[in-house]
Amino acid sequence: MNHADGNDKERELFARLEADLAADSGADVVDLDKARDARAESGDQSADSAPGSGASGRADSAAGGSADGSGPVMVDGPAPVGPGFMERVTAAKRRPVVPAWLRSLGELKTAAGWVAGHYGHLTAYHSLRVPVYAGRLAVHSPRGAARFVGGTLRWLADREGEPVRLAAVRREDAVEYLKLSRQRDGRVRLRTLAMVLASLIGVGASLALYVLAPGWLQAVSVSALVLALGFAGREADAPIVTRAVELPQVSRLTSQIVVRAFAALGIAEINKQASRGKDGVEFKAPIQRDGKGWRADLDLPYGVTVSDVLDRRERLASGLRKPLGCVWPEPVPGEHTGRLMLWVGDQDMAKAPQPAWPLLKSGTTSLFKAVPYGTDPRGRAVGFDLMYANFLVGAMPGRGKTFALRILLLAAAMDPTAELHTWEFKGTGDFSSFEPISHSYGSGPGDDATVEGCVDALAYVYGELDRRARVINGLPKDICPENKVTPELAAKKSLGLHPLVMTIDECQEVFTHERHGKKAAELATAIIKRGRALGVILLLGTQRPDADSLPKAISANVGIRFCLQVMGQPENDMVLGTSMYKNGIRATSFTADDLGIGYLVGAGPNAQIVRSYYIDNAAAATLCERARTARAVAGTLPDPATAKTAKPVDTLLTDILAVIPASETKVWNETVVDRLAELRPEKYGDWARMDGEEKTAHLTAALKPYGIKTGQVGRRVNGKTVNQRGVTRAHLTAAVAERDEKRDAS
Repeated sequence: MNHADGNDKERELFARLEADLAADSGADVVDLDKARDARAESGDQSADSAPGSGASGRADSAAGGSADGSGPVMVDGPAPVGPGFMERVTAAKRRPVVPAWLRSLGELKTAAGWVAGHYGHLTAYHSLRVPVYAGRLAVHSPRGAARFVGGTLRWLADREGEPVRLAAVRREDAVEYLKLSRQRDGRVRLRTLAMVLASLIGVGASLALYVLAPGWLQAVSVSALVLALGFAGREADAPIVTRAVELPQVSRLTSQIVVRAFAALGIAEINKQASRGKDGVEFKAPIQRDGKGWRADLDLPYGVTVSDVLDRRERLASGLRKPLGCVWPEPVPGEHTGRLMLWVGDQDMAKAPQPAWPLLKSGTTSLFKAVPYGTDPRGRAVGFDLMYANFLVGAMPGRGKTFALRILLLAAAMDPTAELHTWEFKGTGDFSSFEPISHSYGSGPGDDATVEGCVDALAYVYGELDRRARVINGLPKDICPENKVTPELAAKKSLGLHPLVMTIDECQEVFTHERHGKKAAELATAIIKRGRALGVILLLGTQRPDADSLPKAISANVGIRFCLQVMGQPENDMVLGTSMYKNGIRATSFTADDLGIGYLVGAGPNAQIVRSYYIDNAAAATLCERARTARAVAGTLPDPATAKTAKPVDTLLTDILAVIPASETKVWNETVVDRLAELRPEKYGDWARMDGEEKTAHLTAALKPYGIKTGQVGRRVNGKTVNQRGVTRAHLTAAVAERDEKRDAS
């Protein structure tokens, strides 16, 4: 059979097999080259895709498409498409060549100061203890000499080879023993010769030193020898040199630790990846030092968001084996919702030492400059421009809200040109230090008189808006081109465009007041909307951030917000802004230990975690006195004749009614005083420290101006009736009703 016949038969067999396969599968055999040519030549895609239209239609079928729309549809292109090389390069994010702490003069000074202080402390510490160290070495020198002599003799006798020779003896290996013995004899002879030579040289050098050297060199040589012997004789468990600085144990953050921690969060998609032997997270940059901690940038699995991790911050801290205050996961602005930045600090943020407020020691400032406010988790200073902005701080009670607000008020006090209006409605006098430098001041527990005074101050500030607007409108454009207050305009006393700062702490007491709340909200809203360009700043603080206590028109227009720990999403978004909770900015993640720590929004392009500086009442009083001196020099102290201060509110009758329930018709004076002291210890504490008769007489005298008389009140004590002077509740209620009626009429 020739080759041509064989080739023909093979082709015939191959064709028959193809026909059989096509018949079995119910599909056509497609010539892909012809199909591609037909598709390229035809511009009518609808014709090509028609049922039975030929090669092109068969090609679509072969590619997984369906001519009649009943099958799967090809959605990916024939080739991967995307941005080109140059597009990717131009859109790339470049990491800074110079680290952030070198670009910031403040951080560089801080770092240099720390290094200088650290090594200066080491030098001073050890310099003071040099005599102690020398004495310890001298005490250990005899032991060191004994160790030196013993070690030399053991070396001379080749004691290190003795265990090998003894092993040869136990094995009764005569050949090996003789070989080792000859080796030992050679070593001993050589070492003995070296020892003799060293002794001769040493003795000669010692005699020459003794005869020829000056006294100071002899003393130095002997001291060095003694110290060297003492160093050789030291004990391992009794170090000669003590530690000057106890360094905290800081463990390096590794990818293995991070992966293990995320696997413990209980997130289904991360667990699924781990079950397949993969890491649950993908690292987008090397883990590196960032401030006083470690930073890891990573992508979460598809479908997992940063919010899912924030909800499990406690579990994450447990997985990292770190205190909760060290672990701060955050979303990355401008990236997708699965990109997370994990920062793990060396110390709990709430317990780490914080630098002092920059203005605490000396100096004044200007509100046209950035106000130092606090530090971030990395320990870096955080400040912002308070001018042309308003500020709102909200938190649960006892989380540091008043201290966070006091920092800004102190910054305003340090500007001698700033006009202050200070109002607080806790009633404890937290801002009493500011009264001498405030143009209006009030402190009270939400009573009518204090609220009314605050509304009057708001009305005055609102009137200032109109006056300042007229002044700015009348200025030439070359002096005021932007139609707003500038440092140059504020410095001109004749214009009256100096910064005006009004502070209202516990503002919910004002905005929820039955008679004045609506007017106060309207005035505050207008001030917030118009005051920015006119040099007017409103600072608000509340421990009840809800729709009733903080009107929407106010919370929606405040530029800078600071939210410490709150209970839920509504309070979080009421302070920080709509959808902040959804975007992962959650002040609910803070704990009771995170005092003064919150989310700061509006002070920069991104939300940031900040720990506000801590200034107590004593330090605030010192700062206010310094501010008063600066104002006296600048001639900007408020005139006592024109300063508005809320009159102290007489709450005695109201307080007594609060401690006498309706079920008690008559109560002893002594009992009433004890209850009053428990209700308001700062006001009635001195009364409670009196004896029984003094309490009774004091309350009787205090009630006399109200026309309320006390009388004998009998009570059963141990089966006997005991009479003491007391008050009748009905007399109190009648006096309060008469007072309120007169107030309403006026």
